[in-house]
Amino acid sequence: MTAPLARLTGPADGVVLRRATAADLPTIVALLADDPLGATREAADLAPYEAAFAAVDADPAHVLVVADDGGTVVGTLQLSFVPGLSRRGALRAQVEGVRVAAAARGRGLGAALLRWTVEEARRRGAALVQLTTDKRRPDAHRFYERLGFTASHEGMKLEV
Repeated sequence: MTAPLARLTGPADGVVLRRATAADLPTIVALLADDPLGATREAADLAPYEAAFAAVDADPAHVLVVADDGGTVVGTLQLSFVPGLSRRGALRAQVEGVRVAAAARGRGLGAALLRWTVEEARRRGAALVQLTTDKRRPDAHRFYERLGFTASHEGMKLEV
């Protein structure tokens, strides 16, 4: 196991946040695919995930985090730091791929993951933490709003 980034307390007591390793990929992909939207986007072939993991893992501007509960990965997210000129050259923290295993939901793990994310963004000097969530995920919208996120912008995407 890699060195812990944080040890969670409270309802998620005992869960360790750590950098993901290549050995975690099958579980991370399963988490990404474990909902109606993810099931249509993710694939069984790990090769593209391995290439993406290598790129993320090699770049200090990105961290792929897993929540490890006694050796079992029960959550994940990717945190990326994006420099920009707007907002007086503000560094932004972009959150992607937030997932908590179905069996681990309801005990505060997702909230603890996001609290750590905000603290890590603050520690690294980010002025803003941002994320997008699919419009077809109203439960996720309520979750992020409870944590203080606001739907302040309309996100747009173009598949290429």
